[in-house]
Amino acid sequence: MSDDENQFEQGNAGSSHTYTESAGSLKKGGYVMLKGHPCKITDVSTSKAGKHGHAKASIVGKDIFTNKTYEDSAPTSHNIDVPFVTKKEYTLMDIQGDGFVILMNEDGSTKEDLKLPETEDDFNLVKEIRDMFDAGKDLLISVLSAMGEEKIVGSREAQDK
Repeated sequence: MSDDENQFEQGNAGSSHTYTESAGSLKKGGYVMLKGHPCKITDVSTSKAGKHGHAKASIVGKDIFTNKTYEDSAPTSHNIDVPFVTKKEYTLMDIQGDGFVILMNEDGSTKEDLKLPETEDDFNLVKEIRDMFDAGKDLLISVLSAMGEEKIVGSREAQDK
């Protein structure tokens, strides 16, 4: 056996966006993958084990990007995928005419690949961001990330240090 035979290519198996958790340990307000969508759990109920089966968890959640409701059930002893969800704040530098925003990271680098949300549910958030920005206020924009997607989910006025 030569040294070359033990060389393996390191790659991304595609599973780095989720981890598994027991369906019985999921809680309201947490996150879960339902029907392939990253969702925030709005309701979890468990049924007792039947004569021939396991106790089941019925999970209802809203997609964190589209706000669409999804439901699923799984035996409480089985594992279910949970997305890694992160929330990060950026300083709003500019709003382009096409709705894209220029955001500044803490290290001074800029992020220009995010657009203001366009769903009806986000109308008030977008109006608030535009009104405060147009008034010359310094804003911090909250961005939620999961499954390789990102969405603007909130804003607040930056506090002077």
